[in-house]
Order: sequence, then structure tokens, then C-alpha cells
Amino acid sequence: MSEYRLIELPYEYDALTPHISEQVMEWHHDVHNQGYVDGANDAEEKLEQQRESNDFSSTGSILNSFTHNFCGNVLHQIFWHNMSPEGGGKPEGELMQKIEEDFGSYNNWKKEFKAAASLVYIPRENELHNVAVDRHDEGAVWGAHPILAVDVWEHSYYHDYGPERGDFIDNFFQLIDWNDVQNRYSEVSGAFS
Repeated sequence: MSEYRLIELPYEYDALTPHISEQVMEWHHDVHNQGYVDGANDAEEKLEQQRESNDFSSTGSILNSFTHNFCGNVLHQIFWHNMSPEGGGKPEGELMQKIEEDFGSYNNWKKEFKAAASLVYIPRENELHNVAVDRHDEGAVWGAHPILAVDVWEHSYYHDYGPERGDFIDNFFQLIDWNDVQNRYSEVSGAFS
């Protein structure tokens, strides 16, 4: 059985201000992300218990819990690393070329991304796609690999932006570590070429 742990942030809690406050980072990382870690570990324990007892009557709900919490943790790990105090700007090189090829332009991609909040690479089609994964595990695309994720649940922005989700996403663009996104893209696209 795997045991999941909360990753350390690659920067201090206050490093992303003024775009994301220290308070939001503490709550988001230490409470919400920790909740996904705890939920995934709890589901793993329950799966192990049912295997030992040979009672599989709760399998559906346990697997739903595992999937939601595991995916929530993975997406948060990507989200934390996709941001940097030195972030912002636009992608360059191979990633920018692929965005322009698959979306027509960077601006087309950005407008679509603001509604979706996740950019994935689909090796089978050799394409980038924006996807809306509102509940971490609902809306995901089989075989796709996330390379850029922004958490648009209210806990990630309401304290700083109120109901202005769009303002939060605009500020997220000031934090994107395009080197991290490019590395994720290169790693996954290279593995399937």
C-alpha cells in the first residue's frame, strides 16, 4: 500500500504575494492539499482492510474517494510547481510552437485556458488540449498528461479576490513558471515519441 505525503512548497508561503496571499497559501497547502493526502491514505487503508476481510461491499465509495483525493493531490503538486515568484511572461521555444500549432495562437489558448484551468498533453494524438477538471477526477481525459494546472475552487482565491475568479486567473498568469511547464511537456512528449 502506498503512503502519500504532502510535498513541501518550492517557495515560502508569502513568495507569491501580491498575486496570492500568504494566508491563502497556508490554508490551501496545509489544509486543503493535506486533506487530499489524508483522503487518499484513508482510502488506501480501507481498500487494504476490505481485501483482508474479503468484504467488498463498500468498494465503489472507497474507490471514488481514492480517485478524487489522489487526483486532487497530483493536480496540487503540479499547481505548486507551475508557479514561481519569478514567473510570468509567455512560453518559448517548443512549447510555444506547439501551443500555436494546436490552438492557432497563444492568445486563443489563453482565452480557452481561462475557462478550462488545465492544459494537458495527449500522446495518442500528439496534441495539447485544455480540459476542465472541476472536481479533480471528473472531466479528465484518458491518456492525457497534465502539464499546467490552476486550482479554481473558491478556496484558492475567494479570500484574495472574492467572487472574481477571472481576476485570480489573470494574476495566476503572472506566476506561471514556464520552465516547469516546458519541462513537463518535454518529458511526456519525449516519452511517447
